Amino acid sequence: MKKTSRKRSPKPTAHKRDYVCSVRLNDDEKTQLAAAARATRMSLPAFLARSGLAAAQDLDSTAAAIAGHRELVTELFAARRHLGQVGNNLNQIARALNTGAHPAELDTVVAAVQRAVSRVQAATDRLLEQR
Repeated sequence: MKKTSRKRSPKPTAHKRDYVCSVRLNDDEKTQLAAAARATRMSLPAFLARSGLAAAQDLDSTAAAIAGHRELVTELFAARRHLGQVGNNLNQIARALNTGAHPAELDTVVAAVQRAVSRVQAATDRLLEQR
C-alpha cells in the first residue's frame, strides 16, 4: 500500500516566512523547548517563532522577567562575594580562638555569617520559584 503525503495549501504571500534565524541551545534548553512544542502540537521552529512574537508583543512583561533574572544573578554574585569576605574574618577569629583569645568581633562576624547565609538562601529560593 502506497503511503500518501499530506499536501498543504501554500501560505498566502503576506504570511509567508522568508527569513531564517539560527539559535544555539544546550541539551536541557532544547529538550525543554521541544517538549513545549510537542505539547502545543507545533514544530520547534514554529513554537520559537510564536513564543518570541508573543514576548515581543508584551515588552513590559518580557522586560520585567529579564530584569528580575538579572537582578537575581547580581544578588547571587554579591552574596558570594560577601560570604568570601566573611569567611576570611571567620578564619582570623578561629585562629585567635585557637590561641586562647576571645576576639571582640566574634558576635559581629557570626551575625554577618548568618545574614550572608540568609541572603544566599533567599536568592536561591527565588531562583527555584522561577523554574
